[in-house]
Amino acid sequence: MNQNSARSAEEELDALTDLLMKNLEHSSDPDFFGMCSKCGQKVSGEGTGCTAMDKLFHIKCFICVKCGCQLTGKVFYKVDNDAYCEADYLDSLETCWYCHQHITDRILRATGKCFHPHCFNCEECHKNLDGVPFTLDNFNKVHCLEDYYRKYSPRCASCHQLILPEDGQDETVRIVSMNKDFHVRCYKCEDCNKQLSSEKGGSGCYPLDGHLLCQDCNAKKIQKLTAELDKPPRPLTTEL
Repeated sequence: MNQNSARSAEEELDALTDLLMKNLEHSSDPDFFGMCSKCGQKVSGEGTGCTAMDKLFHIKCFICVKCGCQLTGKVFYKVDNDAYCEADYLDSLETCWYCHQHITDRILRATGKCFHPHCFNCEECHKNLDGVPFTLDNFNKVHCLEDYYRKYSPRCASCHQLILPEDGQDETVRIVSMNKDFHVRCYKCEDCNKQLSSEKGGSGCYPLDGHLLCQDCNAKKIQKLTAELDKPPRPLTTEL
């Protein structure tokens, strides 16, 4: 406990002790109800006092800590042992970025803003995102991951399906070749179905005429094309 906290605790204890002693001094007075927690003076006589927050007050002393209005018979809110009228209490609350209403219960903070938990939703499919992973698009709009991937993920040029993260993964892995996107599993030679890889020691891609080929199949196609080009031209004949 630091020095300031110790001093505060001592002052509170002294105040309580003083209040108890004053209560004992006036205990024989039939009109005495106790000592006011606000002004420290005795509360005596019917209709002069009230009890709130487990304390006794003069009616005139039980007021809003901010605006000073009397709170007897009105709705009030206790905040850090202080009493606030309803208007000042609501004015002190955070406002939901989505519905612009005061947040009187749990606050959900996300993307630098405050929300009611039920107001934080995907802007595309409106799925509630309280406790659910989400992401932002290029316009800072909130999306659930399913909607984001469905809208922004590339399609594989081979199987034409969306390229999505594998189960349990947060990142998408894809291969870009010939200005096209491929799943890793779909990045294969179109002739022999051999898995291609750009990693060191792997079977690289040797495209030809827009087709994915491994080195061997590429060489075979080039040999075939070369052989066809080397064939002598067919003689021209004239039919009578």
